[in-house]
Amino acid sequence: MSVRHRLGLAVLVLALAGPAAAQAPPLPSGSVPITPARPAPDDPDAVIVSELVVVAREKGPAWWTVSNGTSTVYVLGVPSIAPKHMQWDRTGFDRRLQGANVVILPFQDVRVRFTNAFGAAWNYLRLRSSTPFEETLDPAARAAFADARTRVGQPAKRYATRNPLAAALLLINDYRNRFDLTNTDPIKLIKGLSQEAHIPIWQKSYDIAPQLGAVIRTPNAAGMGCLDQVIAQIHAGPQVTLDAAKAWAQGDVPAALGNERTYERCIALVPGAAAFDNRVKSDQVAEIEKALQKPGHAIAVVQLRPLLSQGGVLERLEAAGFTVKTPGEA
Repeated sequence: MSVRHRLGLAVLVLALAGPAAAQAPPLPSGSVPITPARPAPDDPDAVIVSELVVVAREKGPAWWTVSNGTSTVYVLGVPSIAPKHMQWDRTGFDRRLQGANVVILPFQDVRVRFTNAFGAAWNYLRLRSSTPFEETLDPAARAAFADARTRVGQPAKRYATRNPLAAALLLINDYRNRFDLTNTDPIKLIKGLSQEAHIPIWQKSYDIAPQLGAVIRTPNAAGMGCLDQVIAQIHAGPQVTLDAAKAWAQGDVPAALGNERTYERCIALVPGAAAFDNRVKSDQVAEIEKALQKPGHAIAVVQLRPLLSQGGVLERLEAAGFTVKTPGEA
């Protein structure tokens, strides 16, 4: 078995997106949980700072502005999941890219440190099973799982694990692949355009080995709760994501936040997810602060919910004394 194959499931665990906990089925298009009555305790992005959620005045996707009076970072909020190769008006991006000191991107790449490679492979093998996952379920749950994986065009042997969270993460990843949804666009395009313009890029990678081991430690009840939500999302289909992506491209932030978050909610169930989420946000904030120390301007790209949530990137920058303007301000 190749190292790439052995670590395939680990890559699923760290797919880009901010962690959040398993909750109710996806909301209808246009619904945005700005202040849920009972935010899940594991969900760092459940509550959004409503003052930051506006419809952009400028044509195209919404931009927030962070400044210290002499330097500026233009922050583009992007979806955590969107159609592959989606089209959007790049006028605002192209203008800001000119003369930018740096483009700060969310993490996309993951790695395994050499010293942790054996442990990562061992943890992967502990998740593997010779028995398809659905054969470990009661008849009703087995039928629901079989229906879901049939909808995404996968055989039972694809999910050879006894770990429900691992099965759920793999199933939702297959669903997204089936409907040409991705967590790499539009970030991949932005990275390519920045490279073509010879603008320096900051994009951090993280060691995935601890997260793979953490999947094993996730309680089965939590994993089964995640699986229920994954199956519900597969039955609901991709329309909510398509609608949210269209709204994002038009600068309609409230509607863009209506995107489905099944994968992201499930990731938060993994022990250590909250600490990892905090680390990622802290790294992004630190890099934006660093960019503000240099005269001129820079671009930062942050997923919408980690950007706008309570304790998120913008709120942390405001707490540090920087001025934050919304896309609705002149």
